Amino acid sequence: MPPAASSTLPPPAIQANQHIYDDYFREEFTQTLDENLLQLLDRVWFRSELVGFEDFPQRNRPDRPLIFASNHSGMAFPWDAMVALSHLWRHLLKTRGSLRDLPRPLSAPMLSQTALMNPYLVKDFWKKNGCVDATTLNFETMMYYQDHNLMLYPEGVPGIGKGFNRKYQLQRLATSMVRLSLEHGTDIVPFYTINAEYLNPYAYSFEPINRLTKKIGIPFLPLTLMLVLVIIQPWAFYLAFPAKLTFVMGTRIRHSDLTTKNRDELTREDYLAISEQIRLQMQAEMDVAVHNHGQKPYRWGELWQRIKENRRFFPFFLPFAWPAMFAEFERLYVKEGRRNFRMQIDRPGAWLRMVWRNPITLAYFVPVLGWIPLAIKGYRGNKLGQKP
Repeated sequence: MPPAASSTLPPPAIQANQHIYDDYFREEFTQTLDENLLQLLDRVWFRSELVGFEDFPQRNRPDRPLIFASNHSGMAFPWDAMVALSHLWRHLLKTRGSLRDLPRPLSAPMLSQTALMNPYLVKDFWKKNGCVDATTLNFETMMYYQDHNLMLYPEGVPGIGKGFNRKYQLQRLATSMVRLSLEHGTDIVPFYTINAEYLNPYAYSFEPINRLTKKIGIPFLPLTLMLVLVIIQPWAFYLAFPAKLTFVMGTRIRHSDLTTKNRDELTREDYLAISEQIRLQMQAEMDVAVHNHGQKPYRWGELWQRIKENRRFFPFFLPFAWPAMFAEFERLYVKEGRRNFRMQIDRPGAWLRMVWRNPITLAYFVPVLGWIPLAIKGYRGNKLGQKP
């Protein structure tokens, strides 16, 4: 099944949509965010590890991106995706001196429809860091993208809301991943996110409740004892427990091995069967990865050691201090337009000064009533009900 010729121009609809490549994405934003915030959170709180990424996958077609695919962490705010991309960013800069092969994520559109679903109300956070709404047109458009690979979570929203009782159980995978892999002759690279289920442990999901929360831009409502804390301390809405995140490279899935049929012969049932075949392979590999890396998700001794080593940055590696840190970053980068800056988070009183300069931060600590100003800001100019 030969891929389309590289000289073939994209269809007109895709050519008109190619502005999505750089509408929001700014490498400088991502780099500055990583240097000022994410490196510290990763070093102390998440302590992420890349397993099997030493020989980073090369494109089998230079003019088409690889499709990186991972499992979702059920019922947790997507810290795992942030940490994975932050670590890969540093890994590629260190080992290759280039970000060309860094995966750019296709993300659930609901993450960008309201500021509330962006970490600590940082406007357009996901898109500025390279995310693109996961629509059919956008997926097809990104297959012509030259600068980076793609990353997606083919379980979709059902994977996010699957609940702790189904942790590490891959849900049905989107057939669009298979279709575009075959159409463009590019391979799928699975990797497995381990321990992210413990970012928000023992959280469960009920679809009737989720249908209600989707109307206000929240794709699911984790039912857990933590829900009480979210009401009385709004900062806990974005809370992540200190799970050690481990990302394990899987076996590359070559498009040429998926089927012997020509593309025009494939039916929907064929795509579903191929998708299920991939799901079973990924499930088997993920089970091994969980056995090898998921038996002690928190590593409390290692966490305590990292806290001691980074004590001069207290309290910024603890979740209650993250709202002020993110708000201060947005103030400096967006509102004041600064570049190439370093936040002085190791100076005495830094957290209090950030709260003073960003008074919205106080709302994160006000029981119940604190949600009023956060909701006003979070839903101002929202795009709920609009097609992305």
